[in-house]
Amino acid sequence: MITTIDPGEVAKFEAMAAEWWDPAGKFKPLHQMNPCRLHYITSQISAEFDRNLTHPQPFAGLRILDIGCGGGLLSEPMARLGADVVGADAAPRNIPVAQLHAEQSGLTIDYRNTTAEALAEAGEQFDVVLNMEVVEHVADPLAYLTACQTLLKPGGLMICSTLNRNAKSFAMAIVGAEWVMRWLPKGTHDWAKFITPDELYDLIRRAGLDPVDRKGMVFNPVSWNWSLSARDLSVNYVTASVKR
Repeated sequence: MITTIDPGEVAKFEAMAAEWWDPAGKFKPLHQMNPCRLHYITSQISAEFDRNLTHPQPFAGLRILDIGCGGGLLSEPMARLGADVVGADAAPRNIPVAQLHAEQSGLTIDYRNTTAEALAEAGEQFDVVLNMEVVEHVADPLAYLTACQTLLKPGGLMICSTLNRNAKSFAMAIVGAEWVMRWLPKGTHDWAKFITPDELYDLIRRAGLDPVDRKGMVFNPVSWNWSLSARDLSVNYVTASVKR
């Protein structure tokens, strides 16, 4: 079976598996970014599927795939909102970490050590694919996004976030986050694999999806929090696309 997995990238996250749920550990940046990511994800899903977020379980009846789920930082909120969640990760050690935390949280989540390609080959179908901070780590972004497209039902929604490729993203995501702040181990990101918003839109279209929205996720070093921006996509950004 063809796979877009890059073994070197998987090994990096394997080494950090046990720290997924430590908000002061190696995944501190993701914990800080998570409220911003969740705001975007929930607003896009509720708009696309006409769900009322004030209801106790607004995503009931939706089947959601969290690809590259790590320790489950997004899978768990989706399950709490009522979705039927499959969390998939290519790094085997992430899965027991995610399973244990879900069990401790009283949540039922179907965690699997598998790939987008394997799920697509098995004929799995989802209403939503969450594809967050994964595309910059795969060997073949177009083949990977095509597998994600195959996994979506007609009318399905993919949320995809990644890092822009420019001097600012090198300064912020690599020099700042890895070298200076040491939020992430050196070598976590490969700047050459970063993807500009226009390149990602092109890849998404070539994969057979229709991009409908994109926003920047901007870190404010004064307030120490993240927010969405319609204009600033210079470092982290997130997109929404639909399978017509």
